[in-house]
Amino acid sequence: MRKIVFSFIRQLLFWILFFNLTRLIFVLYYLNIIIIEKIRLTEVLGVFFHSFKLDLATACYVMVIPFLILAVQSVWSPRWLNVINKLYAGFIIVVYSLTAVGEMGIYAEWKTKLTYKVIKYLSHPGEIFNSAETGTFFLLILIFLLICTGAVFIYLKFFYMNLGNVARNTWYSILFVIIIPGLLFIGLRGGIKQIPINQSESYYSDHNILNIASVNNAFNLYISIFENLQNFDHDPYMFMDKASAARIMKNIYYTSTDSTRSILKTKRPNVVLLILESWSADLIEDLGGEPGITANFKKLEMNGILFDHLYASGSRSEQGMASIFGGFPAHPVSSITVQPDKFVKLPSIVKVLKKDGYSSSFYFGGQLIYGNIKSYIIFNGFDKIIEGENFPKSMPQGKLGVHDQFTLGYMVNDVENLKQPFFAALFTLSTHSPWDQPYEKPLKWGDNEHDYINAAYYTDHCLGEFFAKAKTKSWYDNTLFIIVADHSHNSYRNWHPHSKEYHKIPMLFYGNVIRDEYKGTVCHKLGNQHDIAATLLGQLKLPAHDFHYSKNLFNPASQEFAYYATEDGVGWIRPYGYFTYDKGPNFYYWWTDPKLADSVRQEGKAYLQTVFGEYMNN
Repeated sequence: MRKIVFSFIRQLLFWILFFNLTRLIFVLYYLNIIIIEKIRLTEVLGVFFHSFKLDLATACYVMVIPFLILAVQSVWSPRWLNVINKLYAGFIIVVYSLTAVGEMGIYAEWKTKLTYKVIKYLSHPGEIFNSAETGTFFLLILIFLLICTGAVFIYLKFFYMNLGNVARNTWYSILFVIIIPGLLFIGLRGGIKQIPINQSESYYSDHNILNIASVNNAFNLYISIFENLQNFDHDPYMFMDKASAARIMKNIYYTSTDSTRSILKTKRPNVVLLILESWSADLIEDLGGEPGITANFKKLEMNGILFDHLYASGSRSEQGMASIFGGFPAHPVSSITVQPDKFVKLPSIVKVLKKDGYSSSFYFGGQLIYGNIKSYIIFNGFDKIIEGENFPKSMPQGKLGVHDQFTLGYMVNDVENLKQPFFAALFTLSTHSPWDQPYEKPLKWGDNEHDYINAAYYTDHCLGEFFAKAKTKSWYDNTLFIIVADHSHNSYRNWHPHSKEYHKIPMLFYGNVIRDEYKGTVCHKLGNQHDIAATLLGQLKLPAHDFHYSKNLFNPASQEFAYYATEDGVGWIRPYGYFTYDKGPNFYYWWTDPKLADSVRQEGKAYLQTVFGEYMNN
């Protein structure tokens, strides 16, 4: 009977050690970031201490099946039960290793753990492969194989006990069957506290990478899937009654006068929208970035209006598309663009302009199927959609598609075929990993984001070429150019992913149609990409009331605020302070005064509740 108990204890111990082995590999894999962020060794070692309770809870979940097998073996022990136990352990090792390696792969780009949203992307494995550098992809495969084979060997060699004919004692068997389930239940709940254990048990650092490493992969993924399955029945972000949320939203969007500064010389300009993949504000010198990365963008600023307090509401391209074209903010859990039954209820800038006589086109060098962007773009009603496969085969391509210099070069000529006034949008791709642009990499700094800033340098160079060609075209003088990022990206500054700096993006209104007195100026109003709809349509004197989350940034009376969604919470910015709140660990990231008025916290929560509620009800 002692062998039964020892086998149980040894298997439980193995899982805790195995979780820490994958955690150690994650830390070593991202050691360069830990060094760059100058994290103390003692704080790094804290991941192994603060992870214990969540690891133990997860191990207790895993041990439910082995316990049942051992319970049977305490009275009857055929050898095939040992085989079943080993196969089960092997299956868990493989699945958990996949989550561990998956997190290594996505952290550099998304700065998050493996979640329900990430799993949904696996429906397009080819796009996942194309988004990863080839060397990195095969390195992760190798790490996965090493973890699996090493863990299986260690488990069989040092922890698993083959049980055959063991000495049995009826009372011991009864006690084992009675006591162990109770201990497992207490362990998987994280103790006898009223509230079961959750991810907050492992949160301990201001450095996001350490919290990511500390939280158990399987536990986090289980919670993410479980919580999101429940979203079909109720709103997980119901922080207050609907009437209170509606009242707060009404106050947020209240404007004393419905007016706007007219910045344009003409009422019906062409509009060219250039959406920059993953551009952080840190790429722009006049937004606080280092000089020399985007020199052409800086030149454009002299004849445009720079928005220096603009934030992306999400961290994914498909979220950015819904925000820019539909005026719909990003939210946790999922993206509205992946669900046609929901996004068809959104308004559309393209459709408003089309009703007013605008022709339209959309250009992207890659494949729009990722994130279901293609169906959303089609819904918007563009007259012409040109994606990777539609460009001339002679154009050089990288892993993701046609490089920026060629898509921009194609667009500058193609829009001449559009009936004026026209609305033309182009989505760049070269500032997305694997950064395989066909250009030199002159910037020798940037540490972990060296390739990223050089990719931005390349796209900026392409912008310079684009505008040099555009100035020779007949349509140029009557065109308003809007340059904005779809979302931000980790930069050489390595901001915390929950900080407002991480989510800050560039936006520039540019063109000869802008009145001279506004050229070279800066708009300081706090805003988001979803404010583009009301801001642009306000200049064109076209209706924008359907874009109820969009405010006119050129209306002096509109209030100043910005919002962004995290994986499970909200970031809220006011001129006098901001915070980020994560619902999962019930954790506030106080980036300014921790005594920030409760009313401000309620604003952010009401905003998230309202946006997510509309997403669910659409």
